[in-house]
Amino acid sequence: MAIPGGMLGGRFGDKRVALFGLILMVIGSAVTAGSNEYLTALVGRIVSGTGAVLLNVLLAKMVADWFGDRDLATAMGILVVSWPVGIGLALVVLGPLSVATSWTFALQSSTGVCVAAFLFVALLYRDPVISNTKAVKPHPASRLTRQELTFASLSGAVWTFYNVAYIIVVSFAPLLLADRGLTAANAAVISSAATWPLVMSVPLGGVLADRTGRGVAIMHACFIAMAVCMPFMLMAPSPLIMLAIIGIVAGPAAGIIMAMPARVLRPEARSLGMGVYFTCYYIGMAVLPGFAGWCRDLSGVAAAPLIFASLLVIIAIACAVLFQRLEKRSIKLAA
Repeated sequence: MAIPGGMLGGRFGDKRVALFGLILMVIGSAVTAGSNEYLTALVGRIVSGTGAVLLNVLLAKMVADWFGDRDLATAMGILVVSWPVGIGLALVVLGPLSVATSWTFALQSSTGVCVAAFLFVALLYRDPVISNTKAVKPHPASRLTRQELTFASLSGAVWTFYNVAYIIVVSFAPLLLADRGLTAANAAVISSAATWPLVMSVPLGGVLADRTGRGVAIMHACFIAMAVCMPFMLMAPSPLIMLAIIGIVAGPAAGIIMAMPARVLRPEARSLGMGVYFTCYYIGMAVLPGFAGWCRDLSGVAAAPLIFASLLVIIAIACAVLFQRLEKRSIKLAA
C-alpha cells in the first residue's frame, strides 16, 4: 500500500489521505479488540496496518513540504522520535495493562490514541501555502525519473537495514533477558531502555546535522557504533546499560536518513518517492526479522540475532555510501 498511498496523496491531498489512514487504524484496532476468533483479528490487523502505511508515507511527505531544505533533518528527527516513544510506551504500559485487565482492553486503549491523533490532525494541521493546489490535483511531473527512483530505493534500503537492525535488538532483548532468569514483565521494561534515549538523541542528531552540515559523518559514526555495540550486548555486565548505549548511538542517524529522499526528490514527486521509500522498508521489516530468529534456531547461539543485526548495519553503510556517490555525481552533472 505504500506506493498507492503516495499516489493517493498526490490525487486527493496529503491531509485527507493521512486522516483516512487514521480512520483505518481506529477501525482495525476496534475490530481486533472485539474479535473472538483468529480470522476477525487478522482482518482487524490488516486494516490497521493499511492505515498505518498510509499515515507514515504521507506524514513524511508533509514534513518535507513544510521544511524543504530548512532544518529538514531536525524536523524529520522530531517526526521519527514518535516511533521509539510509541514502542517505549507500549513496552512499559501495554504488557502490565493487559495482565492487570485483558489484552482486549490494552488494544482498546490503542484505539483511543488513534482517535485523539485523528482529532489533532483534523483540527490543527494546515498544508503549506506553496502546495495547496498541487496537493489535490495530479501533476504530470509527479512521475519519478529513473534517477529519483534509484535515490528513493537506496535511501529506503538504508532506512530498512537501520530500522530492522534496531528492531531485532528490541525484539530479541526480552527473550535474551528471560534466559537470564528475569520475568517477562521485567525483561520488557529493561528492554525499553533501548528506546527512551532515542527521545533525546533522534532530534539532537537532526539539530547537529543542520547546524554543522556534517550529517553524513554523523550518520556513519552512528552506524559504526551500532555495529560494534550490538553483538556485545550479551557480554556486558549490565544489559540495561548496553541497551541504553545502543539507544543513544542509534538515534542521531534517524532524522538524517529520513531527510535523504526528501532532499533529492522534486516536491511534486515526493508522495510517490516516499511510497517507494517505505515499500522498501515494509518489505524488509516483514522478512528480515524472521531471518534473525532463523539464525538463532539454526545455530543455537543466543547472540546470533544480534550478530545478524550488526551485519545489517554494515549493509546500511554500503547503501548510504552508494547514495552519496550518486548524489555527488548528479550535482556535478547539473552544474
